[in-house]
Amino acid sequence: MEITLPHIIESNTGEKLSFFRKVTRDGIEYVEGETEVQPNAGPPMHVHFRQDEAMTVITGKIGYQVLGEEKQYAGPGETVLFKAGVPHKFWNAGPDLLRCSAYITPPDNVVYFLSALFRSANQNGGRPSMYDAAFLLTRYRSEYAMLEIPKLVQQIIFPIVLFWGTILGWHNRFRDAPPPVK
Repeated sequence: MEITLPHIIESNTGEKLSFFRKVTRDGIEYVEGETEVQPNAGPPMHVHFRQDEAMTVITGKIGYQVLGEEKQYAGPGETVLFKAGVPHKFWNAGPDLLRCSAYITPPDNVVYFLSALFRSANQNGGRPSMYDAAFLLTRYRSEYAMLEIPKLVQQIIFPIVLFWGTILGWHNRFRDAPPPVK
């Protein structure tokens, strides 16, 4: 899947991510965009090992939580920054659409990873297929992790699913997947 910007992805669970452009400021590459989240929607606890993620609320109220800390909230004009390696989640904590301008730096494979994850989730009733989750989270383990997937599943079930998926040819849908960043 070749991705050109601007690129928009939408989940059937209430998230829309628009990636507008890549820019370089002071020698650092960013992907800039916008996030829209329906009330009570948002991603599960996750971590970007290499990337900072920032969102500035345009409209609505964002709820967010860093693993092990209390829930927090921000409104229009306020910015939430998640540093690389910090497990976090966010959600729309208000009754109306949450809209945020956003950036991720460095972009690495975030646009591909999220596009593939959203596509699989949309095809499978809101959650990625077991094979797709196993493939993406294994291939890009140096970049991302989903912390709500039990370790047992990731360490025992994922390898079994990947083995059988390779035999059955399921890996072919990822033949154009970019290499992971080491």
